[in-house]
Amino acid sequence: MFKLVDSAVPVACWSCSIGHNDSTLFCPHCSKIQPPPGGDYFSVFGLEPRLNLDLPALEHEFHRLSRKLHPDRFARAEENEKEWSLADTALLNDAYRTLKDPLRRTEYLLKLLGAEIGDGLKSKAEKEARTPIYLLEEVFDLNMQLEEMRAARASGEADPVLASALEQAKRKFDLMLQTVDEELRDEWSAWDAGDDAERATSQKTMVALLDRRRYLSNLVRDVTETLGA
Repeated sequence: MFKLVDSAVPVACWSCSIGHNDSTLFCPHCSKIQPPPGGDYFSVFGLEPRLNLDLPALEHEFHRLSRKLHPDRFARAEENEKEWSLADTALLNDAYRTLKDPLRRTEYLLKLLGAEIGDGLKSKAEKEARTPIYLLEEVFDLNMQLEEMRAARASGEADPVLASALEQAKRKFDLMLQTVDEELRDEWSAWDAGDDAERATSQKTMVALLDRRRYLSNLVRDVTETLGA
């Protein structure tokens, strides 16, 4: 089955000198705090890379490790341990914020796999090439309506018909976002359970879905901001 390349390598504990995997925050032999580990955010929590996570268990482990890393526990420790408690805490917080959020977790895993997501694309042409073709004409009309609404607002006029049309467009895009999220959840299960070929296919599908979701989210944001101006 497909696996991410594990960037963690065996290292010797600075305190007991026994070798351990450098993805750990504490030495499994002497329990001493370790420098910020290598590996990925999943390994910080001792997890295999997956898209469906047990979120209550993740939260429980986060709080457990946070207590162990709290700087007050290292008030009388060596200077290196004090520094590592702060650095490890920052790493733990970043890892938790990323993994607890389904979309951030998906983007993070895909980036680990080498996929270019959203702002990671190199050029404007690359981004435009991923714009959903079936939305081009509709979005052109929407942008015209947004400009008309902004112009009307700037002149102090109200256009209830145009406002109603924009509200209707927003509802439509909101429903499309819900559909994308449902399709993403299906792909999470497909990726977690798949073999190499299935995961490769699922990866491409998720990249496309995330691009579509970002595009739709931007449309909803533009309409919401214009209506609320």
